[in-house]
Amino acid sequence: MKVNVYSIEGEIKGEIDLPTIFSEEFRPDLIKRAVISSQTARIQPWGSDPMAGKRTTAKSWGSGRGAAMVPRIKNGSKAAFIPQAVGGRKAHPPRPQKKYKEKINIKERRFAIRSAIAATTNSELVENRGHKIENVEQIPLVVEDELATIKRTKDTREIFQKLGIYTDVERAKKGRHIKAGKGKMRGRKYRNPKGPLIVVAEDKGIGLGGRNHAGVDVVSARNLNAELLAPGTQPGRLTVFTSSAVEQLGGLFQ
Repeated sequence: MKVNVYSIEGEIKGEIDLPTIFSEEFRPDLIKRAVISSQTARIQPWGSDPMAGKRTTAKSWGSGRGAAMVPRIKNGSKAAFIPQAVGGRKAHPPRPQKKYKEKINIKERRFAIRSAIAATTNSELVENRGHKIENVEQIPLVVEDELATIKRTKDTREIFQKLGIYTDVERAKKGRHIKAGKGKMRGRKYRNPKGPLIVVAEDKGIGLGGRNHAGVDVVSARNLNAELLAPGTQPGRLTVFTSSAVEQLGGLFQ
């Protein structure tokens, strides 16, 4: 399949053949597993001290005293050790031995990445994710390699406007909001929607130029993963490829 290559001015510069990776079978089930595996790999196991609430000499008085036979501290009547006592142990504390990680085979993970890359060519999936693509000339959008060298936020803003993806950047900026629930009290107050993904063969400055735009991520082709291509397990992210990145993807994730 051939697609147009656009200059940073938004004009057609030539054509390029998409590698077979862009025609991979669509497998949303595998993509979801790969994303969850990536997310759970970052979870640090946690749990309470196994001896918490048990470091006490409390013993039960036994029967015949007209009192509950709960363990009590030596010089007093205060209950201890049992879950229902103040200062006692927890009944079912979290255990660090719990398995949090979703495992996935290497071949399945690579298949999921190939499938997620192919999903970026489906305009219906991209629209269903909520991306604004009415001003984008084609899906997927392939741009000349000069894009990877742009270092200033002002310059990338102008380029995004000419390529038609700045509307989606504005959508991501306006969609930032405070989360519901206790998460906002734990260092993750805001929910930030995802905007366009920029895939380059080598980052020569675009990482600096793109990082100040809301929702924009920049990644080299070799470091692509399912979570970047399908945030929240939903495939079809609006993605901009440089021509060198497209050629490089032809030999990756096999």
